[in-house]
Amino acid sequence: MPIGLIALAIGGFGIGLTEFIIAGLLPQVAGDFAVSIPTAGLLISGYALSVALGALLLTALVTRLPRKTVLLGLMVLFIIGNLISAIAPTFGLMMVGRIVAALCHGAFFGIGSVVAADLVAPERKAGAISIMFAGLTTANVLGVPLGTLLGQHYGWRATFWAITVIGVIAFFGILALVPSTASDNGSARLRGELHAFRRPQVLLSLAVTVLGFGGMFGAFTYITPMMTDIAGFTPGSVTWLLVVFGVGLFLGNLAGGKAADRALTPTLILLLIALAVVLAALSFTAHAKIPAIVTLLLMGGFGFATVPGLQMRVLHFASDAPTMASSANIAAFNLGNAIGAYLGGRTIAAGLGLTSPAWVGALLTVAALVVLTGATALARRNRSQDKELVTVA
Repeated sequence: MPIGLIALAIGGFGIGLTEFIIAGLLPQVAGDFAVSIPTAGLLISGYALSVALGALLLTALVTRLPRKTVLLGLMVLFIIGNLISAIAPTFGLMMVGRIVAALCHGAFFGIGSVVAADLVAPERKAGAISIMFAGLTTANVLGVPLGTLLGQHYGWRATFWAITVIGVIAFFGILALVPSTASDNGSARLRGELHAFRRPQVLLSLAVTVLGFGGMFGAFTYITPMMTDIAGFTPGSVTWLLVVFGVGLFLGNLAGGKAADRALTPTLILLLIALAVVLAALSFTAHAKIPAIVTLLLMGGFGFATVPGLQMRVLHFASDAPTMASSANIAAFNLGNAIGAYLGGRTIAAGLGLTSPAWVGALLTVAALVVLTGATALARRNRSQDKELVTVA
């Protein structure tokens, strides 16, 4: 395994911690700023929307720059954003810090995915991407529970100070360990990269990502009140529940990467079916502790097992424009995050109960499955037509 993948995973760990930690600290943040839980949830959806914006705009601005230099610059932005969050005296300034940190997120994982894929043989690309995203999943297994524990004992601001320090460590890790690859020559042209978005399969791949990931986050955003108020866990148990979810993410990500390298489309279809079933089941299993724990593990596993495959699908259909396409897919992940969080919050506000986001997630995942099935059929039909043209010629 190229050592550069470890460095990318370190950066992914810090960024993943920033994204997911707020779910474990949501009640404390809401109480400190005297806002409701749905309002505090905007720190999640606002972050996600900013990721989507940054993934597209920042990537467009830095397309012609060396990728390693860009990754270092993005980590500086990450450090500044978390520093603002750590010292924010108001909810509004806290949102500003989240937005600043989020702007680097999409571009980092988008460009990092391209760098990771460049470091290995073609048949191992999905696996390499899954290793980079392992930093993100490790953030859930170790970082989020420990960060939540730190926040519960010393205040949520202490957690963001710790994340700022991790950002500094990640910066120097990338500086020391990520090599400049052969394609890291800053020669890409934005117009050529954008041309890929005229292809239906690229757009359909992005739609699958939005809906599929939105499904998981429709439920996960409100998992803390769901587990405490419905399942009956104590607030102190949230830390270990997040560990369970994080273990699912970690194992699912690695297994999904290996499976996608073997059979991309069948893997994605099976994973989306399983995720939809698990999310629908959560609305029932959330009423009992043991079933809730099992469902939480499966939700994380099936949800994040789709990530390497979804990233590889868009890279496959936009192989001549990897940087923008990869970053756009990261934007799609987080657009789905924002949509899922928003719709889940609306169902709670409408009085449908704390388990209603699970149904939102299940419906979004089914929609993703429908789009993927249609996209697959379209791709097969186009390949068949191309063969007929070759035969006639």
